[in-house]
Amino acid sequence: MSESQTLEEIIKITYSHNKWRRTETLNLIPSENVMSPLAESLYLTDMMSRYAEGKPYKRYYQGTKFVDEIEVLANKLISQVSNAKYSDLKATSGTIANAAVFRTLANCGDKAVIAPVQAGAHVSHTRFGTLGALGIKQIDMSYDQEIYNIDVDNAVKLIEKEAPKFVVLGGSLYLFPHPVKEIAEAAHSVNAQLVYDAAHVYGLITGGVWENPLSQGADVMTASTHKTFPGPQGGVIVSNEEEVFKPISKNVFPWFVSNHHLHRLPATAVTALEMIKFGHEYASQIVKNAKSLAESLVSRGFKVIGEELGYTSSHQVAINVKELGGGAYVAKELEEANIITNKNLLPQDTPDKVENPSGIRLGVQEMTRYGMKEDDMDRIASFMESLLIRKESKDKIKHEVIEFRSQFLEVKYTFNIDLGKYSSFKIPMLI
Repeated sequence: MSESQTLEEIIKITYSHNKWRRTETLNLIPSENVMSPLAESLYLTDMMSRYAEGKPYKRYYQGTKFVDEIEVLANKLISQVSNAKYSDLKATSGTIANAAVFRTLANCGDKAVIAPVQAGAHVSHTRFGTLGALGIKQIDMSYDQEIYNIDVDNAVKLIEKEAPKFVVLGGSLYLFPHPVKEIAEAAHSVNAQLVYDAAHVYGLITGGVWENPLSQGADVMTASTHKTFPGPQGGVIVSNEEEVFKPISKNVFPWFVSNHHLHRLPATAVTALEMIKFGHEYASQIVKNAKSLAESLVSRGFKVIGEELGYTSSHQVAINVKELGGGAYVAKELEEANIITNKNLLPQDTPDKVENPSGIRLGVQEMTRYGMKEDDMDRIASFMESLLIRKESKDKIKHEVIEFRSQFLEVKYTFNIDLGKYSSFKIPMLI
């Protein structure tokens, strides 16, 4: 291809992606969300081209006087919405936030006790990810399949026996809150720190529908800023314990981050302000929608896990689709009908099932932000039933999905502001 043809192809692919994902699909990936137009307009600024190594007002570069101001303000808003004394936005992802915390709290060869994979542990918590890369020994708590959660009594005994440097709660497949208070007490009894990875539920915590782990005894909380918290991709570390927080914040740079992607800061600040204003309403609707989706799926013949506990307390719904072909097959079938999900291991799965596990994992946070309510969750369940159980035409269902999605193109739970005199900011075109 010529240069002009290649350029046209680049633009075409990008255009096609935006049009498909933002106007034609139902996104049910639990780890994704969409920023408000205002946050996006502040994301696309000159800051994306600049460096600001170090802390505000103590930089290794010049030209950062406005970056310093926005970073201080963004951290102030994050602390406010997190009900925390200290916050640090330098981590460029939740995994990098975990790495900075883990490495500060422990050295190579030390032990960490983690929630097991069945209870939702993220790969960064394990020997296969960040924990292993740092040479920290992984010790799993036991899992109680009747409550889809950690076995508290055995976990307490394990922590007291192993005396790790730190304990990790929080996770990736995450239907119900982990027992923070009990685990914190056990950790502190052996001088260990409790790390709570709130990547998936940070928006539920800041929205006040999940109890804040910092108030239950967690020493430090890490999170992503782009899942139930609907900001730009990035990470955050918050704490109320100065002696825990200061060395972690000191080590994010230069151990794990050089420049921290400065254009995230104003967009994250706007999102924090949105959550301060609209967070409770948004988070409450997320949980209502997740429960409604679960109930609608069950009524249509799907095997949703967690029935005895009300299916979910978070943004996520987990379905056993083994009898429908397995998670990999089902996720692909749904994608061809413009319903975007992901395959996921379920508690009964062994690690060797990772390529085609028994389950799929759904999240309602993005569709909720586009204004969907409980009745709309039933419509989504009906599409899934038509495709996977009734075996109706994928093309027919895809057409119905596109028509349905066309009613939900405007982001809700945000400020409607005319940028007016700030004409250098242009709200990005969706398509």
